[in-house]
Formats: sequence, C-alpha cells, structure tokens
Amino acid sequence: MGAFDMLRIANSSLGMHQTWLDALAHNIANANTVRATGEDAFQEQMVVATARPEGGVDVSGIELGDAQGVLTYAPDSPLADADGNVRLPAMDMSVQMTSLVQAQRGFQASVQVTKTAQDTYTAALQIGQR
Repeated sequence: MGAFDMLRIANSSLGMHQTWLDALAHNIANANTVRATGEDAFQEQMVVATARPEGGVDVSGIELGDAQGVLTYAPDSPLADADGNVRLPAMDMSVQMTSLVQAQRGFQASVQVTKTAQDTYTAALQIGQR
C-alpha cells in the first residue's frame, strides 16, 4: 500500500457515507408524507455501495423502495379517497434510525483514519526537517 492509499480509501469512504447519510435524512424527513391513493407513495432511497478493486468504495447507485406504500385509513385528510384511505410510505423507522447510526459511525471512522494519516505524514515530514 502506497503512502497516500490510506487517504484515498478513507476519502472514498467519506463520500459514500455522506451519500448514505443524505439519503437517510431524506427518508426520515419524508416518513410521514401522505399521498392520494391514486399516486405512488414516497419511496425510500437505499444507497448501493460497491468495493473498488484497489481498495475503497463507490456509490454505484440509489435503489428506491416500494411505490405501493401502505394504505391507511385517514378520512379527515384532504387527500383521502372515497373510502377514507391515503397512501403512506412503506418504511420502517427503526430500520432508518439503525442505518443512520451505522452511517454516522462509518463516517466518524473514516474521519479518524484521515486525521491519523495526516498526523503520520506530518510527523514524517517534520523528521526530514530536523
């Protein structure tokens, strides 16, 4: 592994975890999005990550959740159909929150690797200056 491979790998991880955090924040913000039964429900975003052969990770795509959602009886909603139903996202908030913690921890670990690598390279440069 070359001198800057650690930084390159950590940087790719930071980018992937940031994308994951953004998708989770979007999902959580829209967890209670109500739609008419004739429309698609809000679809959760799921980040697809792929390992790089030389180390690191890339975001290879974003998959969307179920557009059918969940029919819920809410007759007071202005979007309710004749039967009083609306369409809500088919998302499990406990899964979203668990994924949020995982993404935060991964981001924090990548930041720590970057900081440690920078400190190591700085120390090596200072040795050469003495």
